[in-house]
Amino acid sequence: MAFVLAIAISPKAIAQELRWAGDPEGGAPFVEADPSRPDRLVGFDVEVADLLARGLGRTPRFVLISFSSIDQSVARGDAEIGLSGIEDTPARRASTTLAPTIPYYEFREVLSVRDADAPRLRTLADLAGRRVGTLGGTIAYDILVRAEREYGLQAISYDDDVHPYSDLVLGRVDAVLLDNVLAERRHRAMHGFTVQPQIVAVGHYVGVLAARDAPLRDSMNEILRGAMRDGTLERIFRKWGVWNDDQPALYVKLLAGQPVSPVSFDPVANPGGPSNLTDLSRWEAAGRYLPALLRASVVTIVLSCVSMALAVVLGVLIASGRVYGTRPVRAALLGYVELMRGTPILLQLFVLYYGLAAAIRLPAFAAALLGLALNYAAYESEIYRGALEAVSIGQLEAARTLGLSEVQVLTLVRGPQAFRLALAPMTNDFVALLKDSSLVSVLTVMELTKQTQIFATNLGSWVIPGTLCAALYLAMSLPLAAVARRLERRWKAPTE
Repeated sequence: MAFVLAIAISPKAIAQELRWAGDPEGGAPFVEADPSRPDRLVGFDVEVADLLARGLGRTPRFVLISFSSIDQSVARGDAEIGLSGIEDTPARRASTTLAPTIPYYEFREVLSVRDADAPRLRTLADLAGRRVGTLGGTIAYDILVRAEREYGLQAISYDDDVHPYSDLVLGRVDAVLLDNVLAERRHRAMHGFTVQPQIVAVGHYVGVLAARDAPLRDSMNEILRGAMRDGTLERIFRKWGVWNDDQPALYVKLLAGQPVSPVSFDPVANPGGPSNLTDLSRWEAAGRYLPALLRASVVTIVLSCVSMALAVVLGVLIASGRVYGTRPVRAALLGYVELMRGTPILLQLFVLYYGLAAAIRLPAFAAALLGLALNYAAYESEIYRGALEAVSIGQLEAARTLGLSEVQVLTLVRGPQAFRLALAPMTNDFVALLKDSSLVSVLTVMELTKQTQIFATNLGSWVIPGTLCAALYLAMSLPLAAVARRLERRWKAPTE
């Protein structure tokens, strides 16, 4: 077995592979699971990866990495190249850790609106005061951030390209700004919205490699140029229904050695273009993003505090029901506790926001608050139940002997002592909830971690954004921990 393992990870075997990173979640038509064979990947980026591997004399091997982490994973060596509809951005070109390939596809940023709104919502200026969805950390998001300042619209960030369009049809957002490839693909599968013909911006897809692999990148560029000359790329894109008249003009420029701008903008649909963080020093960029991080911190702390308060109330009720309730009540409450503790909170958030959308269209913040509260109520109830049962039976019997009712025994004797016992673990749970609030970004809530991720993607580095994010989390959690320790010392039960 040791011999087989050594062969499996030998340098020679690795050298014969081309590891390429992608994200098949909502990744059509770039990378997706084949509907007829879910264990097989299909998509035009899958075929581009095969093309590059053949040109290098290697075997392609897919590495599953979430879209937002592809750059960082490639830079650290998890894969040689990232291919998943990755955009050619100024940040990637200016990065000292990445080496993008030449562009191999040109796309257009386009607006999608509900059919009824199509005649009057054509440009970003028409969307003043409205909610516009897109993928976080993309050119489209950068455009919307600029449009927030210029037109007063609200940019809504998603982690995938499927839910923006479903939320558009449901009325949760008023428009979606994304690549024409994604918009047209989704429009073929979903009705109720119109893809506007106006072009907001023009961009390109590239592969991204680590800077240390620049020679490998150069070899891949030659393979791509050859595929442009002999029509291989055209055949791939025609197969996937995304070939158009924009591609030949791009290929002529690249084959003639002419420079291609990473992104260009329509002056009417998007006057001025997006703000470009790579034109600033990293600390200047941090100063520009700091107000957004502070606003996201407020969202995080408000969401955490309100969710915890609701979780405490529900936890007390569940614990009381499990201690004092009838057998059916205890069984039902136990089932709830096991269900919430035994399933991922991320799944619970998805069910609340997307799964129940046909019956109950909860606002994103309300769904996030309710999801965190319902999950943590199960954990809080176990803490309170254990604390209630830890109070000695002798004290309870003494209280009853004095003529106190069960309600008085609970509120005057058992409850206060149980609260002292539960305070420390309850504080720990609140700090955990503060960090778990980062999960609600999947519901389009712009909390601190999501805003930091977007900042880091646009800046091309996690050092400054990560440091600021950690400092803000500590600023929120340390005072709470100090207050809890003070209360513990003040209310500490006597030792004798």
